[in-house]
Amino acid sequence: MTLLPGPRAYHPDDHAALADICVRTADNGGDSRHLYPDHELMPSIFAAPYAALEPDLAFVIDDGTGRAVGYILGTADTPLFVTEFRKRWLPQVEDRYPRPAGPPRGPSDEMIALLHNPERMVLPELARHPAHLHIDLLPDWQRKGYGRVLMRTFLAALRAKGVEAVHLSMLTANTPARAFYDRLGFTEIPVPDPGPVTYLGRGTEPDL
Repeated sequence: MTLLPGPRAYHPDDHAALADICVRTADNGGDSRHLYPDHELMPSIFAAPYAALEPDLAFVIDDGTGRAVGYILGTADTPLFVTEFRKRWLPQVEDRYPRPAGPPRGPSDEMIALLHNPERMVLPELARHPAHLHIDLLPDWQRKGYGRVLMRTFLAALRAKGVEAVHLSMLTANTPARAFYDRLGFTEIPVPDPGPVTYLGRGTEPDL
């Protein structure tokens, strides 16, 4: 029986779909396959560790046939997640992605350097927003209300854990994403020298 598209909890069978969604949205919201020849690299940083370490905060949009076409992933406690990332996740992938020797020589090296530096996620300016998230939808599923549905689902899960605020980082150049977050009540968190990213935060109150 075919069901209507909608949100559901992540299942390990969704791993390949999560990776595909991540890759197809990792270049400033667009397809990144031309930048990163190893199509497991970006998911190994921005998707798979969350599904592995905090599966109860991983949700997908199902297209009605069982296929995930969008996701929201995150953590309730960023410092704890960073500790677990280094302890439990990095050992699973560091043989495939060894730390670059010397300065990065291209986009893949830049991302691998991020993989080996999870502590970059802990900033004092973000302490009042202890949770953080990543949300992505395949292009055909964007601008149809599914992002709002995913965000509402994720915020409710955070509230159930007693978490009062969440943050995210986004490429400043991704203006469509910024407009989406603005509509959902996120506001900018000032961070000194943030580089190419902007930090946004909001409470987990149910006002979407």
